[in-house]
Amino acid sequence: MLFQWDWLCLGVLIISSVTAEIANEESLAADAEMEDFDKQSQEADVDRDKSPLEVVYQTPKPTGEVYFTETFDGALSGWVFSKTKKDDTDDNIAKYDGRWEVEELKENAVPGDRGLVLKSVAKHHAISAMLTKAFIFDNKPLIVQYEVNFQEGIDCGGAYIKLLSSSDDLNLEYFFDKTPYTIMFGPDKCGEDYKLHFIFRHKNPKTGEYDEKHAKRPDVDLKKFYLDKKTHLYTLVLKPDDTFEMLIDQSVVGKGSLLEDMVPPVNPPKEIEDPSDKKPDDWDERPKIPDPNAVKPDDWDEDEPSKIEDPDAVKPEGWLDDEPQYVPDPSAKKPKDWDEEMDGEWEAPQIPNPKCETAPGCGDWVRPMKNNPNYKGKWKAPMIDNPNYQGIWSPQKIPNPDYFEDLHPFEMTPVSAIGLELWSMTSDIYFDNFIICSEKEVADRWAADGWGLKKLVASANEPGMFSQLVTAAEDHPWLWVLYILTLALPVGLAVLFCWPAKKTDEDIDFKQMDISKPITKGERKQEREELEDDEIDLEERENGDIVEDERREMEETKRELIKDTKKIGREAPPSEDEGEGGEDIDDEEEENEVAEGSQEESDKSNKSGSEDEMKGADESARSGDGPLKSVRKRKVRKD
Repeated sequence: MLFQWDWLCLGVLIISSVTAEIANEESLAADAEMEDFDKQSQEADVDRDKSPLEVVYQTPKPTGEVYFTETFDGALSGWVFSKTKKDDTDDNIAKYDGRWEVEELKENAVPGDRGLVLKSVAKHHAISAMLTKAFIFDNKPLIVQYEVNFQEGIDCGGAYIKLLSSSDDLNLEYFFDKTPYTIMFGPDKCGEDYKLHFIFRHKNPKTGEYDEKHAKRPDVDLKKFYLDKKTHLYTLVLKPDDTFEMLIDQSVVGKGSLLEDMVPPVNPPKEIEDPSDKKPDDWDERPKIPDPNAVKPDDWDEDEPSKIEDPDAVKPEGWLDDEPQYVPDPSAKKPKDWDEEMDGEWEAPQIPNPKCETAPGCGDWVRPMKNNPNYKGKWKAPMIDNPNYQGIWSPQKIPNPDYFEDLHPFEMTPVSAIGLELWSMTSDIYFDNFIICSEKEVADRWAADGWGLKKLVASANEPGMFSQLVTAAEDHPWLWVLYILTLALPVGLAVLFCWPAKKTDEDIDFKQMDISKPITKGERKQEREELEDDEIDLEERENGDIVEDERREMEETKRELIKDTKKIGREAPPSEDEGEGGEDIDDEEEENEVAEGSQEESDKSNKSGSEDEMKGADESARSGDGPLKSVRKRKVRKD
């Protein structure tokens, strides 16, 4: 049992050390990430305020060719507020009068870093800006990236952007919901529907009309990005090979092909159902029909009710037939301002009858209802397979007159402006660090200088694990029970299995008796006689099969016997029938005789006994059973 306890304690220590090792590795990884972001944000020689973490913010600057960038660290230069109204909406809310401000983040702000904030609730917002140069969809990818933070969460509203199509009559002061756009991208939520939009308007090459094509919903759960009140990075990548990727915080959450993963598809089907084809009147689509040969049984009564009164029910004893279930409240008083001409005759409100509280019931007693055993309901003929079944009818296929094939939907309408046209029931939606470019490295560098610092500060300001557990328990008090059980169980097991067991008085007494058991002179004499018999027996068998190590073992046993005999003689008190002098003489004679016998045996032996046998003889001589039992046991084993 002690062996098992030791292993359990060792296991607990190993688990503790592994846990500490993992925590240390995570801490080192966080330090490495912090150093990486610090290195990436130290290019410009500009004096900036420093955060408590010594994070130096500098306005991100693009490192390659870009079509548009905006950090909102200065004034809203270049941005135009819409002055128009939304179509098909009540006049009191149709105007785009939602307020925009440039502010720092409410939480985990980086000193010096500001963003565009949607401030109004239940109002239409519209703001836009021209690109530095128009983006033409030819042989370069399109990368759109920006940051969003729902600082107050989000009930119903969006944070998506629109890339407005190039046209000669584009006027940003009249930017509204029907302004032509090429791409719409970003998060949107209403109710429990969490979306990440990617929509592009495709031009029909035959008719010249535009249709919206929606990317399939990502398989990732997006809920946390709307509720954690952290700044998230949204990225859209469109490639000339007609593929796309949607990323959140630089992790892909959705990807696909513009030809295969859009709804509705870019290219229409080659064949369609003939709109002029109609189902024949005699076409039978019924797989099952009522059996025409079935007849209702004579004993089938359709008039039987489903419920009947229970004839065996008996009115409970003590039922108060004359007492109503509700009575006027005796404590109620007519209000002073009650006007009987206007309000009618005043009546006290009804309350449950106090007399019915102790009785089984009040009022007229009615027998309870029970299921009618004779009820069968309306009779219907059983169903059989329809012998005239012809299957489900569908119109015939004909070639689609509107069919076309666009093999490169990436070649969209050029883009010349960016806009935010939003409605929200929650305020303080934060936007920052817009960039439109063609190189992923440029967008990643831009993200490191902006979003990377926000992520670093937010991670550093997060409460420790203990604080998070306490906060969670404040919201859910039942977690305290779980915490206590989780801590008490391992501590209790460790104390139970690792605490040393106390020695009982019984064990101590037993060991003392076993060690200090006295040996009388008669026992010593008997041991000497048996030892001499063994020597004689050994000499008789010397010419037989006995081996030399037995003689060596016998010699060692006699030596130990001499030592123990002397020790016992000094410690044991003299008996009544023998004096001190006699005992000393007998001990001396015994010692001499044994020594002489040992000398003769040592002269005859040529080999020494094995170490194991000498050790066994030594342990037997020191055990509580005495030298006598040791010799006997060895003799029996050898024979």
